[in-house]
Amino acid sequence: MAIEEQIKALMEENEALRRQVSEDKVTIASQEEKIASQKNEIASQLEKISSQRSEIASQLEKIASQRDEIAKLQDALAYLRKKQFGQMSEKHLPLDPAQLTLFDQQEMTEEEKAALAQDVEKVEETITYSVTRKAKPSRRTLDDSKLSVKEVHIYPDGTTDENGNLKPEYVEIGAEESRTLETVPASVYILNTIRHKVILKSDVESKLPEERKILIAPLPLQPVFRCLAGASVLTDIIIGKFMYHLPFYRQIQQYKEAGIVISDSTMGEWYEAAVERLKLLYDLLRKQILQSEYVQVDESVVPVIDNEKHKARKGYEWCVRDGLSGDVMFYYDRGSRGGKVARELLGNYRGNAQTDGYEGYDQFEPMEGITMYGCWAHARRKFVEALETDRKHATEAIVYIRKLYEVESKADEAKLSPEERKAKRLEISYPTIQVFEKWMLDTYPTVLPKSKIGMAISYTYTLLPRLSRYVNDGRINIDNNLIENAIRPLALGRKNWLFCGNDASAYRAAIVYSLISTCKNAGIEPRIWMEDVLTKIPYYLRDGKNLSELLPRRWAELGTNRTDSDSIATNRNES
Repeated sequence: MAIEEQIKALMEENEALRRQVSEDKVTIASQEEKIASQKNEIASQLEKISSQRSEIASQLEKIASQRDEIAKLQDALAYLRKKQFGQMSEKHLPLDPAQLTLFDQQEMTEEEKAALAQDVEKVEETITYSVTRKAKPSRRTLDDSKLSVKEVHIYPDGTTDENGNLKPEYVEIGAEESRTLETVPASVYILNTIRHKVILKSDVESKLPEERKILIAPLPLQPVFRCLAGASVLTDIIIGKFMYHLPFYRQIQQYKEAGIVISDSTMGEWYEAAVERLKLLYDLLRKQILQSEYVQVDESVVPVIDNEKHKARKGYEWCVRDGLSGDVMFYYDRGSRGGKVARELLGNYRGNAQTDGYEGYDQFEPMEGITMYGCWAHARRKFVEALETDRKHATEAIVYIRKLYEVESKADEAKLSPEERKAKRLEISYPTIQVFEKWMLDTYPTVLPKSKIGMAISYTYTLLPRLSRYVNDGRINIDNNLIENAIRPLALGRKNWLFCGNDASAYRAAIVYSLISTCKNAGIEPRIWMEDVLTKIPYYLRDGKNLSELLPRRWAELGTNRTDSDSIATNRNES
């Protein structure tokens, strides 16, 4: 009996345990379900957080982009406030962080930073003074020593007789003089050349008419065959258009006021024929310049009419300046600014070529026989443009560039030889460029790449090897300013005659600008040279003489330089 009770108790205990286990399983299942629900909730929260993070990152990127765009717009606004119109002649050159630099990439020392801060402070004072206190320009005294003087005598009414002489009852006790500048309008006249026929008196007396020898001077050669316009008129038309920027219609009006009516087509034909003569000298000048050891190259816009589209298109006149002699040549090839034209112009050149940062010149960098140099004036100009948006960094850069120019200024004042100038550059300019490079490497990460200051640093840093080479040759200029001065008449001209009628017209303009600019750089009066040369070219061609003698500098060396129009007329009659 006891065993049965024990068995029964065990069974009851076992049943209780089974119920407990069943309840625990239900509890565990409920807990697992709860845990699974919590896991899903946590996953949902994590996903939500991830989405929020992505949205925040997107917003931050958008904000950065907007800030960059605002900076660009602020730079553009500041730039447009300084200049009414125009565009940069070089495209932006991106900064390549992986580019091998010319110098060691070390950070600026504290001493260098302190020295820079002092220099910037001095420059800021200079800038402030120059803005707030402008010097009043002084009036120049008119130099009339080369002018003729015409005197007019005036006596009080009633004191002179019918011949203008002072009456006997009056005595002159003095006189007062006053001077005024007057002009006489240009006069146009016909030069009628009369060739007289003569024979010997002995022939008249002793010989039959058919045996007599008639003597007559040869007909003077004209600049243009069967053309009414003489050398002076042809010169006047060319000089009027390209030195005084007078379109043909204005010149036609001037001739009309002087008493002669010339049609537009007639003046155009005269001009084209004269330029065709001058082209002979232009070809010689071009060949001579491209044989120089040092040239400067630049381009300038000239509007050209597109006959097919009946509107003006942008064309380019290329300019090459002999860096040693100062002779200038313009080149036009269908108005293109592409690298192909640059190759046609400089492909066979061997020597030193100085240009701006236009990417069309990059192709010459690896070429054997040609060494490329940069222009510090273009680099400085970009930092000047950044002054209004980032005055601190722009001023610091300008301080470095100013030091380079101070070396050149002192060398000019001391009239140093090329070798002496080179020594000064290696002593002062080269270390300055080294420190400037360190500054650019330190500064660039702190500015917006697309800001004015960022693009200025990018431009200068990318071209630094080319910009730095000038220190090794005392003949090479620090910048391209001289060729920009040569191009300036072209810019003034297009504001007046507005455009060239076609490519042929632009090509003729290149011929004339080349010769006029060369005359100016040689200290020769273009009008005097051109009139004399147009007179002589036919005789040089007839006699097979060397036309290079008529190039401006050679012309002056040979003593053919004339000082007035009478000398030219005399030379014409002698010929």
